Amino acid sequence: MLKKTHSGALTAIIFLSLILPVKVYAAPNNSAEAVILVHAETGQILFSENADSKMLIASTTKIMTALVVLDNCDPDEMVKILPEYTNVEGSSMYLKAGESYSVRDLLYGMLLVSGNDAATALAFHCAGSIEAFAELMNVKAREMGLQNSSFKNPHGLDADGHYSSAEDLATITCEAMKNELFAEIVSTKTYKVGDQTYMNHNKLLWNYAGCLGIKTGYTIAAGRSLVSCAERNGLKLICVTLSDPDDWDDHKKLYDWAFENFEYKRVLPMGSICEIPVISGEKETVGVFAQADCRILVNKNAKLAFSLELPDFVYAGIKAGECAGRAFVTADGEVIGEFPLNYASDVELADNAELSAWERIKRAWFFVNRYGFVFEGRE
Repeated sequence: MLKKTHSGALTAIIFLSLILPVKVYAAPNNSAEAVILVHAETGQILFSENADSKMLIASTTKIMTALVVLDNCDPDEMVKILPEYTNVEGSSMYLKAGESYSVRDLLYGMLLVSGNDAATALAFHCAGSIEAFAELMNVKAREMGLQNSSFKNPHGLDADGHYSSAEDLATITCEAMKNELFAEIVSTKTYKVGDQTYMNHNKLLWNYAGCLGIKTGYTIAAGRSLVSCAERNGLKLICVTLSDPDDWDDHKKLYDWAFENFEYKRVLPMGSICEIPVISGEKETVGVFAQADCRILVNKNAKLAFSLELPDFVYAGIKAGECAGRAFVTADGEVIGEFPLNYASDVELADNAELSAWERIKRAWFFVNRYGFVFEGRE
């Protein structure tokens, strides 16, 4: 599920780290009935309005369709087109009954030109029927922890009980963009199948720098739906608007605002952060490092600092990768992240180490507190 950054200090486990909320500046006005803007890699929410409302989502449904197909089918599998696949109302890639297309080609036709015929063909190929495929979609939704989604078909034509929310769509899209083929397809401007050339309906690919595509949608009842992704300077964002008559401009304004105010920044150095003295060890010190990828979404121009919670020394007998302590990252004096720190190497007890009775008592106390038992040393 997505991690909120605008309404309280919710705990979010990301790369084994605790990421706390970022401050949010006033976002530009928009025309959407529901909207959300999230960081694609962590799911942190930069801005949202009415994002958990259950709404019609039109052809943005096809993001989930693609995700389920990619989970269950090889892109090179061939699909023979039956007449009933070509008789679906709405947008089409104009499949020809009796011919065969690869799953890959059908995905392109479904995601670039919103082919309802392609979505239908993929659903029958994957599950045998529209109903069975919709159940796969709902199973996937439950696995992802979505609370406001229910799917009845693979194409998004209006149907009773078919809905999602802006927040759920953002979660689905964050997951879909992890798939290399999906990301490649939705960023493609034109694609050719046989003699037919398909042009991506997402205008942002042509007129917004850094746009990585995704999916448009429209029905009379649902209005205009748009899910997009854009990246600049290593910051990748996903925006969802539902029932938005001015979606192209709203996405541009929200992206401009976010890229101006936020950055995804490394907040701890790579490699060893410091050395801790070792008592009675084969080495005198042991390095400490942050095992996680210590990047956080932060406000630009914030003054960042970090502090370490580590022991003054450690007794020999530690293992590489054991938890040594924690690092706290602050922005303008407020804690915004917490990362576990680990020992960089094994340190065994030195062969000639002789401990006094008092050192043995302290050593025993140290290991009881760390492991719950007394460490007697090497055999």
